Amino acid sequence: MNLPVSRLVLLDTLKNRPAAALLVDGRIDDLAIDPADDKPLPGAIYRAVADRPMKGQGGLFVKLPEGSGFLRQTAGIAPGQRLLVQITGPAEAGKAYPVTTRLLFKSRFAIVTPGAPGLNISRRIKEDDLRAELEALASDGMQGADETLGLILRSACVHANDDEIAEDIAAMRDLAQAVLADLQGNAELLVEGAGAHETAWRDWADPAPDDVVEGGFADHGVLEQIDALLTARVALGEGHMMIEPTRALIAVDVNTGNDTSPAAALKANIAAARELPRQLRLRGLGGQVVIDFAPMPKKDRAVLDQVIRAAFKSESEVNLAGWTTLGLYEMTRKRDRLPLTELLA
Repeated sequence: MNLPVSRLVLLDTLKNRPAAALLVDGRIDDLAIDPADDKPLPGAIYRAVADRPMKGQGGLFVKLPEGSGFLRQTAGIAPGQRLLVQITGPAEAGKAYPVTTRLLFKSRFAIVTPGAPGLNISRRIKEDDLRAELEALASDGMQGADETLGLILRSACVHANDDEIAEDIAAMRDLAQAVLADLQGNAELLVEGAGAHETAWRDWADPAPDDVVEGGFADHGVLEQIDALLTARVALGEGHMMIEPTRALIAVDVNTGNDTSPAAALKANIAAARELPRQLRLRGLGGQVVIDFAPMPKKDRAVLDQVIRAAFKSESEVNLAGWTTLGLYEMTRKRDRLPLTELLA
């Protein structure tokens, strides 16, 4: 029996669709599954046509080839105007796709940012010598590019050689310039969003995986872990939490179980706070999240607050609103992918 590696990327299929899993010490840390239909994937870039504004909602609809998008922006946009927009997340049933005009051209090592000029290096790269080398690569790679384009070099550059980074910069720079010049014509898909396998290659490169395996879901227990993600109950030692999506919000209930010790509530709540970011990410849940932590003295909230902030620190677009007068904890998380239950329905 092979011992699990500390960081493993598996490229497989589920329901005859591409799927990828990132395992950290044998547990799923991230999961990507292509949808069953031809819905646009987050990151897809379109030439869109501005439609009607929605008074009172602070945005307008735009026409896409597959339907419509909703843009939270109206200033300076006239009906019929051609726009370049990017899908930012999945559409809820019966609703338009959320889109933005702030485009990102993202690859494994480089992100080109139209409208946000400047050369930037990931803050996770600390070594001064390496940062200086990357700044030189960035400057050379963007030489002669449109002055409105910016560049971010990602933390995965630590594991790459200069040629790989330079190639990524050039590819994203040229793609951005070509797309920005393509404003004439009807609504059209210009850049496809990243599928599951591309997402794994692009976004799971830091830290570098110990291995990348074709297949392997069955051999590494991924299917059983996915089955567990389709149930509401999440074990937390002697305690547990229940994660239950409703139409309005995600309800989370934390229980101490059979633990009757004085510190049982704080212990279960800390375990829940540490596990919740992973559970929401893997289940594809976002929007409003309301947590009913196990009852504990108010003096313990300061400790739990620190744990919650640390747990969600690396999660993108999360707003930790805090405690309500009823003792519930409220937060929001961006809807950045389809719910797992919908993907596997």
